Amino acid sequence: MIVVLIVLCEVGFWVLLAAGLALRYLARRPRLGAAVLLCEPLLEVVLLVVTAVDLRNGAEPDWKHGLAAVYIGFTVGLGHSAIRWADARFAHRFAGGPPPVKPPKYGMARAAHEWRTAARWCVAAVTAVALLQAAIWYVGDDGDTGSLEMWQQKMLWVIGINLIIAGGYTLFPKQAPEGV
Repeated sequence: MIVVLIVLCEVGFWVLLAAGLALRYLARRPRLGAAVLLCEPLLEVVLLVVTAVDLRNGAEPDWKHGLAAVYIGFTVGLGHSAIRWADARFAHRFAGGPPPVKPPKYGMARAAHEWRTAARWCVAAVTAVALLQAAIWYVGDDGDTGSLEMWQQKMLWVIGINLIIAGGYTLFPKQAPEGV
């Protein structure tokens, strides 16, 4: 049931995003579009509550509960930037807005971009780790929380990889080709 709910939340995210942007730009109802977009966090609240109830009802913590925490964390950390990304493209395509700004390719501007990206991924991973830890405490010593701890380790890898990438762009900035 948890996996189905995660899939439904992901589908719901994109449906609400498309509906909100369509209302904002095509129907010219920006307030209604914003209201629809503000409904997206409710999907994660439902997923969180259902996961907690499932664990409270005696379900053995497994990879599905960990995946739910990771999904919520990634929505917290990356959801807003995904909405901004889609909004810029939708506005350009359907409402005569300016072309979306492309990320810088070279130098310290690229490094700064990579640090902002790494920060979003770190927020996502830290949120997931916190939710996983809350689930571990919620289950207590009665259940096997090994799968939740495994997800925590994977989130630490996500943090480390993103910091290495951003650090690499800082220490070894890509130089623009001559003549550019």
